Amino acid sequence: MIGFKVVNLDLLLQVKSEEQIRTILNDFESPLNPDIENFLKYKAVEFSKAAIAKTYLVMASYQGENKIAGYFSLSGSKSFVVKTKGNEISKNMKRRFNKFGTYDAVLKQYHIAAPLIGQLGKNYKYKELITGDELLTMAVDMLRHVQSLVGGKFIYLECENNEKLIGFYIRNGFKVFGERSLDIDEQDFVGHVLIQLLKYL
Repeated sequence: MIGFKVVNLDLLLQVKSEEQIRTILNDFESPLNPDIENFLKYKAVEFSKAAIAKTYLVMASYQGENKIAGYFSLSGSKSFVVKTKGNEISKNMKRRFNKFGTYDAVLKQYHIAAPLIGQLGKNYKYKELITGDELLTMAVDMLRHVQSLVGGKFIYLECENNEKLIGFYIRNGFKVFGERSLDIDEQDFVGHVLIQLLKYL
């Protein structure tokens, strides 16, 4: 997108010290979602080095300086389950699930592996620099490019059980298919479950 530069955190790690990088990351604020802020500041570097998830900083000019407008983190493959019981699944979607996943007839559920958008967040310190739609489009387009090289059509994400947040993803083409209980290390989230959403590209 015009006006933005997407920087892979891995590349920063090659040219800057971790102390310099943490100074850059500390300029990020997300008061409405502490998990988004905490991940970038305290987990993103380690996750990137361990190849658990790759973080991309979206930079934009603010008063003549490059600032973090937002960021997203991606993981190569995440396995998830889509239960047929209680879900209205069209014949067309069932064909897609059969093509890219496997069906367990006993448990009546599909097992699918797809890239995960693990984190997505605007920097509210400079919130006018980018919209949520623009940020999500960048993450989706990157995964679309990856899948054009290696195959696949589904992408996956989870979010808090928040009506406004869920509506944002649905408006951008994602579909709710389930929920899961929070893990013990996911205490920054509000509530007890995360909503699961997928998108077919």
